[in-house]
Order: sequence, then C-alpha cells, then structure tokens
Amino acid sequence: MGRCPTRKVKKRRLSHKTARRDKFEVKGDDLVYTELRRPETEMKPLELDQDLPGMGQFYCLHCDRYFSKSSVRDDHFKTKKHKKRVKMMKGPAPHSQLDADLAGGMGMPDNGPKLMSV
Repeated sequence: MGRCPTRKVKKRRLSHKTARRDKFEVKGDDLVYTELRRPETEMKPLELDQDLPGMGQFYCLHCDRYFSKSSVRDDHFKTKKHKKRVKMMKGPAPHSQLDADLAGGMGMPDNGPKLMSV
C-alpha cells in the first residue's frame, strides 16, 4: 500500500564512487602550480609507460591528465574545464597544506615579540 502502483522500477542513481576515486588520483593544485613554475630546462621528456593511456605520451600538465591520442588532448585544450584550470594556475598560488594548518590553529604558535625581562 505504501508504493506507487504505476512505478515498477526504482529510480536509478549515479554512482558516487567514480568521482571519489578520481578525486584522490589527481595531484593537488599546489603541486601542479609548483610544477608549472619550474623552468623548462628542468622538465624531463615523458617516459613510456604501458599502464597509462597513450603510453603516457599525451599529458596535460595543468589538469594532470593523460590522453590516448594527440587529437583527444587537443580537443581537451579547447574545453571550458581546461581553460578555467589554466586561468586558475596563472593567478596567485593556491592554498597549500601549510596554509590549512595555520588556519586550523595547528601551525607554529605566534607568541608576539619577545620582551626584555629584567
């Protein structure tokens, strides 16, 4: 009696597990920001890796993603998500773990200037 008679199948919901899995595999914003600030002479060529898409040769440094072909990577460069990410990385440095610790009161204590004691 508690069910709707016309509805035979439960509403299908999207799984949240894939989003959570991707969240932990991606580098943090502060790590990507520091990699972008490195001079180009220090950057190494990408090594072949069979576990990554496209043998690890087609990589977007801003988004920390690998692609299967250069055409797919070039299409990614035109997306809104990538352009927002590039704009964010050109701006001021994102928050780091040190900033989070200081905001949470877990950083070094600030006892003020030392006074002369007699």
